[in-house]
Amino acid sequence: MNKRTTYCGLVTEAYLGQEITLKGWVHNRRDLGGLIFVDVRDREGYVQVVFNPDFSEEALKVAERIRSEYVVEITGTVTKRDPETINPKIKTGQIEVQAKSIEIINQSETPPFSINEDNVNVDENIRLKYRYLDLRREKLAQTFKMRHQITKSIRTFLDDQDFYDVETPVLTKSTPEGARDYLVPSRVHEGEFYALPQSPQLFKQLLMISGFDKYYQIVKCFRDEDLRADRQPEFTQIDIEMSFVEQEDVIQLGEAMAKKVVSDVKQVTLTDAFPRMTYAEAMERYGTDKPDTRFGMELIDVSELGQIMDFKVFKGAVESGGQVKAIVVENGAKDYTRKDIDGLTEFVNIYGAKGLAWVKVVEDGLNGPIARFFEAEHVEKLQSLTNAKDGDLVLFVADTKEVVAQSLGALRNKLGKERGLIDPEQLNFLWVTDWPLLEYDEEARRYVAAHHPFTSPKVEDIELLETAPEKAQAQAYDLVLNGYELGGGSIRIHNGELQQKNV
Repeated sequence: MNKRTTYCGLVTEAYLGQEITLKGWVHNRRDLGGLIFVDVRDREGYVQVVFNPDFSEEALKVAERIRSEYVVEITGTVTKRDPETINPKIKTGQIEVQAKSIEIINQSETPPFSINEDNVNVDENIRLKYRYLDLRREKLAQTFKMRHQITKSIRTFLDDQDFYDVETPVLTKSTPEGARDYLVPSRVHEGEFYALPQSPQLFKQLLMISGFDKYYQIVKCFRDEDLRADRQPEFTQIDIEMSFVEQEDVIQLGEAMAKKVVSDVKQVTLTDAFPRMTYAEAMERYGTDKPDTRFGMELIDVSELGQIMDFKVFKGAVESGGQVKAIVVENGAKDYTRKDIDGLTEFVNIYGAKGLAWVKVVEDGLNGPIARFFEAEHVEKLQSLTNAKDGDLVLFVADTKEVVAQSLGALRNKLGKERGLIDPEQLNFLWVTDWPLLEYDEEARRYVAAHHPFTSPKVEDIELLETAPEKAQAQAYDLVLNGYELGGGSIRIHNGELQQKNV
C-alpha cells in the first residue's frame, strides 16, 4: 500500500500535474462503456476519478469490479476537467484524477439505504441499526465536524479569558435538579447508589469556594426524562462558573463567546449587541420564554373584546381572570379552508386550548363562524388592536393566561414555518432576563425555587420574599437563538441568611 497524499475532498487545482494517492469509499460509479467515472469519498468530501484504458488498462479492469461503498486506494495524476464537465457545486469540481492504479482494500455488500443522498426516507430503527453507514452521509458527518469546531472555538476563547478546564466527578450524590437522576448501584456499599450528575452544580461552586475563580468544563450530563427533540437522556453542556462577578459580567462573557463561535465556525461577524427582553415581555409578545424573533406574527391581547362583546367564549375567559389573544396571519384568508383551520384547532388542543376561534377580514367586514358576534364597533376595535386588513386571517384563543400563551405561541411557530416566514440563514440572538424567582407548588402548598435554590433575587426584590414572593425576580438570564435556548445562568446567593429564605 502507498501512503495517502491528501483527503479526497481537498484535491484542488493546487495539485494539477501531481501524482497523488487517495484512500476512501466509492461514493458513486458510472460506466460509460470504455470509460468509468468513480466518485471517491472521505470525511472531507469526494473527488472524481477517471479510469481510461489509454491511461491504464489494468486499472480499468479493476474498476469494472468495484461497487458502491467499496474501500479503495487509488493512485493517479490530477488533471483539469473539460469545461463542459466542471461542477461548481463541489470543492473538487474543477479537477479530476486520471487513475494509474487501484487496489480494493475491502468489498461491501449492497447498503440497506442510499449513502449518497441527504434525504433518506428510511425507518429510524434501520438507520440506528446501521449507524456506521448512516454516519457516512455528508450531512451527518458535517454535523460532527461543526461540533468539533464549536468546542475548539470555545476552549480557545475561555483559555484566553484565563479559565481553568476542570473535570468534576461523574459518580456523585443525588441533588435537587430539574429532572430525575440516573442511579448506579454501588458494589462496595450494598444497598446504596450513586447518581449520574444532571449538572456539575455543587462541584463548580466548591471550586469557587476553593479560590479557582474561573472554571469551565465541556461536560456530559444525564437526565432521566422523556425524550423530546431538544431533550436527551445524556447530553453535553458548556459549564462555566466565575467568582466576584455581577450579572452583566456573565452576559458580556457569554455574548463575546457566542460571537467568536459564529465567527470561527460560520465566518459571520456579529458586531451589534444582542437585544434583551424580559421574561414577562417574551411571554406577552410570543407566548414562550425562548422566542424566535426572525419573524413577526406576535400575540396580541384583545381581551377588551371580551368586555364589550356578547360572545360567551371571550366574555367567560375574561371574567374568570383569563384573557383573549390573537395572531394575525397576513394574507391568510384565501390560504386556509375550514378543514385547514380544523387542523390548526386540533394542534392548539394539544396545548390545552379548548378551541380556536377565527375570522377572515374582508372588504365589508368579517367572515367566519363568529363574525355574527362582531358589531361595527367591535370590528373597528379588532382592527385597531391588531392592524388586521382585508385578506388577513385572525386566530383567537380565549382561556387562562398559561394556556393562551402555550397554545398561541406554539401555533405562531408552526405557521411561521409553514408560510415560509423564517430565513434559515438568519441568526437572531436574544437575552431573556428578569425571570420569576419562585413558583407556587400546589402539592407542597408553598413557593419553591423556579430554577434552583441557589439563584439570587434581584437586590431590589429581596424584601418581596416575605411580603409578595410571587413578584420577586431572579438575577437569571437565558441566551436564545432562533427559538432555541442555547444556555442560561444566574448569580448565586452568597449570603447564608438570604439562602435560608430562598430554600
